Parts: sequence; C-alpha cells; structure tokens
Amino acid sequence: MLRNQRLCLLTRSMSTLTRVQTKAAPAAIGPYAQAIKVNDTVYTSGSLPVVPETGNVIDGGIKEQTQQSLDNLAAVLKESGSSVDKVVKTTVFLKDMNDFVAMNEIYAKFFGDHRPARSAVEVARLPKDVSVEIECVAVTNK
Repeated sequence: MLRNQRLCLLTRSMSTLTRVQTKAAPAAIGPYAQAIKVNDTVYTSGSLPVVPETGNVIDGGIKEQTQQSLDNLAAVLKESGSSVDKVVKTTVFLKDMNDFVAMNEIYAKFFGDHRPARSAVEVARLPKDVSVEIECVAVTNK
C-alpha cells in the first residue's frame, strides 16, 4: 500500500495542470479555459476572431477573421510561456471550405517558415457565427 501511495504522489507532482488566462485575448464564452498547460505542453481552446477590447467579432471577411483568430491564439500562447514558433499542431475549423485558400494565405504569413502539423475541417456552424476558429497544441519555451 505504501508503494502505491508514493507512486500516486510522484505521478501528481509530475503533472502540473495550470489554467491559462489573459486579457490580451477574448475571455472564454463558456465554462472552459483559454488554454490549459500541462507540464511543458499547452492545449488551447478554439480561438475566435473576436477583438479582446470590445468582445465583438472583427469587421471584415475570412482574411481579417483568420488574422484576429491567430493574434488571439498568439496572446494565449505568450501568456502560457510559449510562442507561435513552438506550435506543434493546429486545427482550423472553417464555416465554408471555399474560404480555405484565403485563410491559408494569412495562416502561411503568420507562421512564416514554421510549419506545424495541421488539420482543416468544414463545420456546420461556429460560435458567434464566425467564419473560422483555430486551436493548437504547443510546447513551452523552456
């Protein structure tokens, strides 16, 4: 029994779960965190194209929405101790797959030479009726 208790304590101390919250990105619109950091890995929630200062969806089309979503994602990553160049995987949710080329243009500029793994899927509907939502998994800068 003592061995199992030590193993349980060791496992708990190795996995530190931290909720990430920043005012530089929109607040969560439900019962979830902007991101969760587990040890040296960051799991973000979906980033919407919402202007943090106003809480409104940014004006414009898919390019403006993609840029705002990515800027919000970068703010959450920064708060978590990570950065865009530490992103391992992204998932892009599009309201209309016909927006893929325009989204991809902004996405490519944003990530530059860094090319994380990515999935892109068309969905029936997104929160606030936006055109795009982006989430990622990243490692920290340690």
